[in-house]
Amino acid sequence: MKKKKGEWMTIALHVLIWLMVFSIPYIFNDDVRRGSHRHGSDDNPFLYLGTVLDLCWVGLFYFNAFVLLPRLVYRKKILEYVGSLLGLFGLVVLVDRWMFAAFSITIPFSIPHSIEHNFIPFVFTLTVSAAYKSLNDKTRMELALNEKQSEHLKTELAFLRSQVSPHFLFNVMNNMAALARMKSADLEPTILKLSSLMRYMLYENDEDKVLVKHEVQYLKDYIDLQKQRFGEELHLEVAMEVHEDWATIEPMLLIPFVENAFKHGTGWVQDPEIRIDLKVDKGELAFSVSNKIESTPGEKDKTSGIGLTNVRRRLELLYPGRHTLEIDPTGGWFRISLHLKLPN
Repeated sequence: MKKKKGEWMTIALHVLIWLMVFSIPYIFNDDVRRGSHRHGSDDNPFLYLGTVLDLCWVGLFYFNAFVLLPRLVYRKKILEYVGSLLGLFGLVVLVDRWMFAAFSITIPFSIPHSIEHNFIPFVFTLTVSAAYKSLNDKTRMELALNEKQSEHLKTELAFLRSQVSPHFLFNVMNNMAALARMKSADLEPTILKLSSLMRYMLYENDEDKVLVKHEVQYLKDYIDLQKQRFGEELHLEVAMEVHEDWATIEPMLLIPFVENAFKHGTGWVQDPEIRIDLKVDKGELAFSVSNKIESTPGEKDKTSGIGLTNVRRRLELLYPGRHTLEIDPTGGWFRISLHLKLPN
């Protein structure tokens, strides 16, 4: 519908421009404006003749732009193009001759005079037509390229999102397996939490943007699942403040950082500790996650880094020039700090 609307607007614009061109001779002609015609004057017959020739220029404009240029010039058939133009100019001279007779113009028709009179408008029309065609082709190519890039971006984002969900679910299922082995009474509430998370992933993840407060609730549910697993073994500090309810964000954008902290900040780490801080205020999001890391790294997990690589790429695609991401894995701590300018 947008495409059809754009086509109709283009047609309307062309018609309006041609009507303005045609009306100029009539507007500045005294006899037409006054509704009178001086006896014996040939002004009006020549005015009508000019209108017919203007219609010829309109036809030449579009015929050159959409027939001659694509079929001859674009295919490098220059001689055929020049021959076609000579034939068209001869046809214009014949139309000029016929109109002299049709309007009973008393001045004798002269072929040299007709050639001299019509040559400049003919060349001018061809020049404007070629410029219009060139600009039109360039615009279409740019639109096609932008559409292609947009579709590529959508495909890439969909792929990145599909990476997040299985990775996250894999870790949560591990948590549930651990609770089942311990025959913990927390298994049932854990399943309910997982159900809530799944609902969010299925119904919110397909949206372009979600409210930050919903994303924060999703993070809290995930953190609760992890707290059920680790209990007192893990020292966890969480502070989240959202002062602007209208703020939106790309869904599933923050979870990889938290997930990475629990994955690599526990296990073999002595006295594991994780700190998570989030604040949304004045249209900006400040988010930081820190976790202790083992001083002597063992064999690297083959799946490590998927989440962080994913989210870095998504930030580049969705928030170019509107975010800063710092990652510091020194001093026995792994720290990430994200500052994001949120859309209004």
